[in-house]
Amino acid sequence: MFSHVFMGVSDFDRALAFYRPVMAALGLQERFCEPERPWAGWHAESGQRPLFVIARPFEGVQAPGNGQMVAFAARSRNQVDDVHRLATSLGGADEGAPGLRPEYHAHYYGAYFRDPDGNKLCVACHQPEA
Repeated sequence: MFSHVFMGVSDFDRALAFYRPVMAALGLQERFCEPERPWAGWHAESGQRPLFVIARPFEGVQAPGNGQMVAFAARSRNQVDDVHRLATSLGGADEGAPGLRPEYHAHYYGAYFRDPDGNKLCVACHQPEA
């Protein structure tokens, strides 16, 4: 469905230090990183797309907010816990501890956090507890 998701960042080096370990914890592979541009992108092992891209916006405008959020699929509830813990240890702000959110569906287990620029992210597992 998606070609790519673009997340604007104000400090590329700080963002890269945050996203590299978070993406690795999600099992996503770094496809490219060009600090001189600056931008970097990750994809799943299964293919080249969709991509998750971080970059300094061309227009130079950064306006993170609650109206936008990117949600990553997790393989397990433990992975949700691990990624949330990692993200907050790397300077991310907690926006919702890991847990069931039955208002979405019976097995929705998610966690929410913001990156150092304030972009809102989610990690969610849609499987029943093992």
